[in-house]
Amino acid sequence: MPTALLAPLFTDPAHVVATLQQQGHAVLSPEAVAQLSGCDLLQLHALQESWNDLPPDAHLKDGGRYRKRRHACFVAHGGSLQAVPHRAHWQPIEYNALHGGMERWFEPMLAAATAQPAWQQLLQALAGLFDAVTGMAQPWFIEAHQFSIDTEGGIGRPTPEGAHRDGVDFVAVFLIDRHQVKGGETRVFEADGPQGQRFTLTAPWSVLLLDDARVIHESTPIQPLAAEAGGHRDTLVLTYRRKAFQGG
Repeated sequence: MPTALLAPLFTDPAHVVATLQQQGHAVLSPEAVAQLSGCDLLQLHALQESWNDLPPDAHLKDGGRYRKRRHACFVAHGGSLQAVPHRAHWQPIEYNALHGGMERWFEPMLAAATAQPAWQQLLQALAGLFDAVTGMAQPWFIEAHQFSIDTEGGIGRPTPEGAHRDGVDFVAVFLIDRHQVKGGETRVFEADGPQGQRFTLTAPWSVLLLDDARVIHESTPIQPLAAEAGGHRDTLVLTYRRKAFQGG
């Protein structure tokens, strides 16, 4: 019998700013994400089609072939969102011991997805939310990562680098799809304390919001529910950083 999944404790949208300020993380339901972004869920679900066309991640240093992804960068400021020329993703070694210190060029996100009003509204809404958390309106340098982790090789690792921080100010991890897998539990720990939480995101467009300076996070490996059945777990990770993108 499958192990029961531990459900997240969703934050009321009215309390999300205070929750992030107090504990450094919050989880929103799909309905709360739609409310925050000013979209309906059908508009958000329409974005999911672009996860069907992700190329393999050619930079996995653990030798795995379980991850596909696309990447794009934007700057949000003053209620506007601007795409920037395609650039490499880079992290220092202290934040990513497995892939840090190397320029990783991923295939860009498709314009069919990033041009949709729901995409624009979602990224701008989060910028406004993080303005409220920090108490200051400012430019946000945003990196968007589309991930699909599959179990064709028997196991897939959403976070092969282990428990980590990303070297940014805020992180949003959206669950896009979860199909025929077990595992994939989300774990959040205080960076400078003993407290932690664990739960499994199962609802498409639910999201974990993180203050990257205050918490460490990871997702556990996934395996297929049945040996003969492949499975996958799709996510969208958005990182928000003040001043500049990592790597200049």
